[in-house]
This record gives sequence, C-alpha cells and structure tokens, in this order.
Amino acid sequence: MKIESKDTDIESLLDGSYFHIPRFQRPYSWDDENINDFWNDLIANKGDDYFIGSMVVYKRSKQSFGVVDGQQRLTTTTILLCVLRDAFHDLGYVDSAEGLHQLIERKDRDNRSEFVLKTETSFPYFQEHIQKFGEPEIHEKLLAEEVNLRRAHLLFKKLVSDSISAVDKDATILEEFKIREKFEKLTGIRDTILNLNLIFVVLDNEDDAYLIFETLNTRGKDLSVSDLVKNHFAKNLKAKSTVDTAKIKWSSIMETIHNSAADLSTDMFIYHYWASRYEAVPLKKLFPVIKKKVTKEVSREYLDSLVSDAKIYRSIHEPSYEWTKNEIDASRSLGGLQLFKVSQPTPAVLSLTRAYKDSKIKYGKYRDALSAIEKFHFVFTAITSSRSSGGISAMYSAFARKLFESETSQEAADEISEFIDKLRAKRPSIDEFVVAFREISYTNANSKQKNLVRYILRAISEFYSYKYPCDMDELTIEHLHPQSMVGGGWDEWNVGQIGNLIFLDQKFNEKLKTNKIEDKLSKLSANGYVIPTELIGLVTWTPEQALARTDLLAKAAYEKVWRF
Repeated sequence: MKIESKDTDIESLLDGSYFHIPRFQRPYSWDDENINDFWNDLIANKGDDYFIGSMVVYKRSKQSFGVVDGQQRLTTTTILLCVLRDAFHDLGYVDSAEGLHQLIERKDRDNRSEFVLKTETSFPYFQEHIQKFGEPEIHEKLLAEEVNLRRAHLLFKKLVSDSISAVDKDATILEEFKIREKFEKLTGIRDTILNLNLIFVVLDNEDDAYLIFETLNTRGKDLSVSDLVKNHFAKNLKAKSTVDTAKIKWSSIMETIHNSAADLSTDMFIYHYWASRYEAVPLKKLFPVIKKKVTKEVSREYLDSLVSDAKIYRSIHEPSYEWTKNEIDASRSLGGLQLFKVSQPTPAVLSLTRAYKDSKIKYGKYRDALSAIEKFHFVFTAITSSRSSGGISAMYSAFARKLFESETSQEAADEISEFIDKLRAKRPSIDEFVVAFREISYTNANSKQKNLVRYILRAISEFYSYKYPCDMDELTIEHLHPQSMVGGGWDEWNVGQIGNLIFLDQKFNEKLKTNKIEDKLSKLSANGYVIPTELIGLVTWTPEQALARTDLLAKAAYEKVWRF
C-alpha cells in the first residue's frame, strides 16, 4: 500500500483538485452543535493558521480524488464558502464572489464546468441549491441527508448574516463606511477558512481506501455496523456500468428501514438478520464475522437477502405495513409484542415471517406461532416482569436458525411445535401471575399502563364474546367504583385495578350518571351490554369484591385467554 502525505491548506486543496465522495461513505450528518462549534473555532482563531486534522483520499485520476476520511469537514467548508460567495455578491462585490466561486466550481482541462466537490448521495440538491451560483432550477422532495445539508446551509447563512448585520448596529462606524466594513468582515472569515491547515493523505487506489475506511473505525467516533457493511458490499460489488446495482439495493434497504413508522435502527436490523439466519453475535463483534463469511463470490446473494428481509423486518415492527385484512390476527400479535416492548423474540419472529412469506409454512401455523410468542410475553414480560439469564434470547436465536435451515414444510412445522413446547415450559407459575396481575392499574392520575389495560380488557371481551354497540377501538375504560370517590376503603390502587374496570361506549358513558353498582349494571343491560357473569345481581361493590374479581380475571387470563 503506497501512502503519501503533505501539509496543506484549504485554498491550495480546492484550487488544484477535484474531490468525489464515494458511495460507501456515510451521508452528511453534522447537526447544529457541530456547525456552531466549527464556526466558533473559526471566529476564535480568526487570522491564525488553524489545524483541522487530516484528510484521507485515494487517486481517481491526476487531479481527481475520492474522499475516504474528512468528508464531513470538506462538505461543511464548501457550504460555508457558498454562503460567503452569495454574501459577497449580495453586498455588490461581484469580483470577490466570482473569485471564491472558482474554489467551488471551475473549468476542467476540457473547458467543462465541474464542481470541485462532487457527491452522489445528495444529488441534485447539494449541486442545485448550495453549490450553484444562481437560482436553482430543480425542486424535489428532500431526503434525510438533504435535510441536514439544508439545515447547515441555513444556519451558516444566519451566522454570516448576523456577523455583518452587527456593522449596522455599531454606532461608532460612519454610514458611508459600513458597506466596506461588511466586506472586510466577510473577507476576514473567507481568509480564515482558506488558511485552515490539514494533513493531506493520498492512497494509491480505491481498494486501499476500503481497507483504510475500516481501520479508521478504531479512532474517533466509531463507524456503525451498517457503515462498515455498506462499505464491504461496495468493495465486493463494484459497478460494471453506469447502473450501480449495489448502491441502488443498499439505498432500498435504507429507505425501507428509515421510512418506517416504528423507530428502527439499521444496525439492529443487520444484527437481527444475522441472528435469524446464521449465529447470534454481539453487535460490536458482528462486522468481522460478516466480513469473513460474505466473500466477493456470495456478496450479491447476501445483499439480495438483506433487501428482502428489510421489508419483513419493517412489517414485524409496523403492524400496518404490508399486512392484509386476512392476516389481522398475525398483525395484532405483532402489535402486542410492540406494546410489551420486547426485542428478545425478534430473530424468531423475523424467521417465522420469512418462512411464511416464502410459503415454507402456511398462515395457520404462522399465526399460531406468533400467538404463542405474544401470549408467552404477556405472562412473562408484561405481567410478571420476569427476567431471563440469557436462556430466552438463546432459545429464540436457535429456533430462528433451525427454522431458516429447515428444508421442508414438515421440518419447519416440527421445529415450531418443539419451540412452542419450550415456551410453555418457561411460563411463570399461576401464583406468580395472579400476584403480579393485581398490580396492573389505570386511573387518570396514573395512566402509565393505560394501553396495557385496554389490551387486557379487549382480549377478555373477545374471548368471552362480549357485545358492544360500537367498534372496540371506540370503547372507553370505565371504573365501576368512580375515581372521584377515593375513601371509605377505596384507594388509588384498588380503584384502578382490573377488577374495577369495564369497557363502555363513550357516548353512553357520558350519560351514565350514577355511582351505584346496581343502577349501573341495570342501565348497561337495558342498553344491550352483556353483563359479565361475576357482576350479575350485585347490589354492593366493595374493595374486597373488586380484588376478588381481579383474581378471578387473573386466573381466567392465565388458564384460558392467554393459554397456548
């Protein structure tokens, strides 16, 4: 590997070369804090030779380089130079504006205009709206990276504007000298930027760049797993024509994950993808394992599987994504798992959904397996808050891989049956469940578990086929003993417990102007509600009765409703 390095400054760098941000680079990601820090460093060191670190590139041609490290700083510097160029022009100093533009866009040896810094990922926004000297002609919906570029551009415009506007507020400067003073302020900022010092490191070829890109992960802010995996695919699947299929497919993965209504992480997707197919590896150790297994010969196959799994991964976290009305039971089980906020079953759920989508298993088998996972975690996680020493996660990952490796529908069915048996064996006892079920509570003052309470009441209502005059989603939670009547043995806890709660139509609930249990139940019955068996004939309603109903519902939940 041939490496050359030299000390240089920004002006010399931009004056004699063209820079290309290659496809394996991460998108522009500087936020307001990064921009303000950069600006404050410039102002604090105005007039001095300020060192901004190193920049690593590889040769593309005699005058053209691909950027390996330093992309964020180079892009940020270019944005600020564009803002200064426009400020010179608006102030009437056209020569200074055009002179600065030569470091942003200039003629090449064939007399064609070329931007000094070129990027693929933010095309055409960066070129049209920031680098271009004049009004943009293309207006398109902004992507995530372009939003960051626009924010940086607008923030620099404000900082530069505030800097020169300060001249107007300075009473010590005569009016006829203010334009010139503004020009000198802009010139000072410009010169400070152009005098920024850096170490320019040049690699001989692109292959060396991919290697350096990985090793740079050991210093500064760590590259994400997705950054490294993207780089690995770019290295193994170089474009053979103007159509860069690897880039297109990777962009498809990013779009699927980032556009989800769920809060999904690309790193966690890759982690769960690998655990569902091959082996469970800690996230920090995952990339070396992927790099070793995903050789150049099989890279296309692995990238294709990531594309297809990204859609499945999104669908299992976003129950409204790519599910039909005929698959509502599966979608609702996935929604239950989201409610419980569990990640342990993700490899198994991903593997199950993949098997279903690939027609390895039928919908009934898939639905039953998801239901078993949902019911297990209702008992294990949502109610008893049980903790696993790691055995649960290992069980899920092992099942996911066995299901992925199964070659026939019968093998897959057998794996699912064995897996469900293992889940049953790990259920907490009914005594643990009943005690924990008593702690589930909802009042207006304590609404943290409201969604869980709705989930419980809905499942019980559906199991016992309770009829309501409206859709389940329109029902409200009613307290049999009113929340406003705490005292006389009733406290916040037993008013909010499940035994004191029922579902009511909101309109009817507003008309139910009685606190007596027998009057409430009578009006419910008269309006077509099915009165739960344990409430029929009640004329009194005490905290002890509410607790007894809580325990009754707990036993029914454990033995019937959430049994699998």
